[in-house]
Amino acid sequence: MKKQLGYTIIEIFIALAIGLVLFAGVLSIFVGMKTTSVETSSYGELQENGRFALSILSEDLQKADFWGDYTGTLSRSAFVAVPGAPAPDCVGEGLNNATFPTALGHFRTTWGKTATTAANMGCITDAVIGSDILQIKRVMGNAIDTTVAGALTNNNFYMVTNTSGGQIFTGAALPVVDNSRVWEYQHHVYYVKTEGSNNVPVLMQGRLTTSMSFDPLIDGIEMIRFMYGVDTDDDGIVNAYISADDMTDDLWDRGSNSRIIAAKIYVLARSVKIDNKYDNKNTYQLGDLAVTFDDNYRRLLFSSTVSLFNARVDSW
Repeated sequence: MKKQLGYTIIEIFIALAIGLVLFAGVLSIFVGMKTTSVETSSYGELQENGRFALSILSEDLQKADFWGDYTGTLSRSAFVAVPGAPAPDCVGEGLNNATFPTALGHFRTTWGKTATTAANMGCITDAVIGSDILQIKRVMGNAIDTTVAGALTNNNFYMVTNTSGGQIFTGAALPVVDNSRVWEYQHHVYYVKTEGSNNVPVLMQGRLTTSMSFDPLIDGIEMIRFMYGVDTDDDGIVNAYISADDMTDDLWDRGSNSRIIAAKIYVLARSVKIDNKYDNKNTYQLGDLAVTFDDNYRRLLFSSTVSLFNARVDSW
């Protein structure tokens, strides 16, 4: 008979040690790949949310002050009739800054402020303090084909215009205005609030139907800020970019030949979940405002400059 041989205890320990080293190496690679995957996914989400918010705000601002076929600056005097204010209405600061124009003062179609309290404009109760609020009024998209059944409903306000004036109305009854077309009248309000037990920041959009109502637009938008490009000598060139904090009534109301002809938009996107392995002590520059954090959230800052083409002329 042959003598059977096995592993010695020393050989077993050596094999276990080598196995543990190999397992530790594989485990470290797995943990590293998982961490990289989480970081990539987080930054990908930040990129998507931030760019989407920037796109929406840019597009709306570029179309501000668009009034269809009407060729003048919107005012109450140009319209046969204007409906009563929706309830609730979002009323900004100034003499004439509700949803519809009144006979008193310049009608503010683009306006903003930095929230210093949670309650603002009579329609906002939960704004994040320090983030901006933006208000835009205009008509939407293409003219409505009123020959199509159901094209006009009782759930929206409309503007029927020709080159010299028209009427703002609601419902399916179309007012008679010569050589006119019909457009949906819209009033948008943007601001940031937090939701849920984790205080997730959300970009909100207020939209006019028969009243002003707000819906969450994009999660993870922590701050929005605007610098308004003001032409103070009516030469079509921006003389200064001014934050809402420093805008005056004269600038909002086009006094002294001044106009807002451009805007710089800043969007600060924040991850929804905390990453305890990441320390954020960065400073982010939103125009004239520097914001510094000391927490475990990832952030990305987005910015863009847009021209407000319709604000540059009184007629076209």
